[in-house]
Amino acid sequence: MCVCRPKLSAIILTWNSEEVLRSCFHSLYKSLQVAGIARHEIIVIDNGSQDGTADIVIQDFPEVNLLRNTINRGVAPARNQGLQIAHGDFLLLLDVDTVVTEDAVGILIRYLEEHPTVGLVAPKLVYPDGQLQYSCRKFPTVWTKMLRRIPLKIAAKLLADELYKDWDHNSVREVDYVIGACQLIRRKAFEEVGYLDNDMFYGPEDVDYCLRLQKLGWKVVYNPQPIVIHKEQRITKRLVFSRITWKHITALIRYFHKHRYYFSKEKLYLQLGRKP
Repeated sequence: MCVCRPKLSAIILTWNSEEVLRSCFHSLYKSLQVAGIARHEIIVIDNGSQDGTADIVIQDFPEVNLLRNTINRGVAPARNQGLQIAHGDFLLLLDVDTVVTEDAVGILIRYLEEHPTVGLVAPKLVYPDGQLQYSCRKFPTVWTKMLRRIPLKIAAKLLADELYKDWDHNSVREVDYVIGACQLIRRKAFEEVGYLDNDMFYGPEDVDYCLRLQKLGWKVVYNPQPIVIHKEQRITKRLVFSRITWKHITALIRYFHKHRYYFSKEKLYLQLGRKP
């Protein structure tokens, strides 16, 4: 008897997500149906929710593989729990505060099928009002991370290049990295690069993963044809000087030390064999 591997494994991390969970799940199921992907699995890692998130999953989506953590383990460690049990040919990392448009999953999978050198592809992200999110970016530096904390126009101008703001975001493009709200990863690429950095609680685990892929020769691509609505519930913006904020800063320190660049990206791009 042949046991067929799922074509897609969707890995969704939840944390006090009862207000957004149903819309995310229903949109994902619809997109899978439109794409004709019958062989799929959805893995949910609940990171110690104190509301009714886990109960909603159990009652309304009993087919989902639910892992429940008693505490908030952080983004990378929790997603790794899902990746450890995922069997799909393609691995979808999806934030729970998203709504997937009907054709998004199908377009993303077809793109990877047609472009074998691409290890990770991501869609265009928009806010609920339709406004573009700058979800694909150039590699950060210590300077730009500091500037993001300064609410001044001069800081925004200096960050424009890192956010590709001189580009209309309406064409397929190889980029430095895409944020982790929605990423589709090829299994072969995942098997080569491994898991997310388990020591990054929250923050740069997405840029770290994209950089590690590129160091192994895989391309990271932004594809604007599929669209995903993202509410972007950034915890560090709401909780200044909180425990999670300090864990975020610790993860950033680890990222820059790990990849051996701080204030200039010149050596990094030389290592990758390309220009900024």
